[in-house]
Amino acid sequence: MPAADPQSNDGKKSRRKGWNMFLKLIFGCALLFLAVTFWTLWLRFQPVMFEQEDLKDIPERPVALVFGAGYWPSGALSDVLRDRLDAAIELYDAGVVQKLLFSGDNRFVDYNEPARMQEYALQQGVPQEDIVLDFAGRRTYDSCYRAQAIFEVDTLILVTQRYHLPRALATCRGLGISAIGYAADRTPYVHIRWYQLREIPALWRAWIDTYVLHTVPVLGDPLPIFPD
Repeated sequence: MPAADPQSNDGKKSRRKGWNMFLKLIFGCALLFLAVTFWTLWLRFQPVMFEQEDLKDIPERPVALVFGAGYWPSGALSDVLRDRLDAAIELYDAGVVQKLLFSGDNRFVDYNEPARMQEYALQQGVPQEDIVLDFAGRRTYDSCYRAQAIFEVDTLILVTQRYHLPRALATCRGLGISAIGYAADRTPYVHIRWYQLREIPALWRAWIDTYVLHTVPVLGDPLPIFPD
């Protein structure tokens, strides 16, 4: 009977080992995918802390952070942004907050979200001295980071829609900011399904920025909202 070929046995062992490693890799990726999926669903479906009907029960906070959400070339606010501003003004008029921090994009000369937000709030009767503008709030992460680093605020009410609140709240928690949310949904949104879908990778990106990369956005000299 011919002797077994050692090289053939080694080849089989090598292939078996490679196959086992491949299966382990697939299993690990599947576990990671499931973990990320469950984390995303858990975060996305956390109950919104406060709705419009809860206005009288919202604890007072010094500042409401309002995230920019775009406006049209004509100057008209997007429905999402208008609702955020109306919700923030509700908080202000009810005495829940003392100041409104408008954070948005101003990378281009002909596009200035915070200025447009301020213009709308002034038209609604909010005094100029109670409005603070953040011109470098290009992303949710940037707005939250700068609220603490530039404007020296550690306690906030975040004003945005339900689909966006989980990411904003999670980002603030990761940065050590005490934040509660106020849902700004006031009207139906045509592209709401797209907004909700887009939030999934945005949540992952926010987690990576906060816990892995420790991303530092555009900063500058401190501008404390309450200097004293």
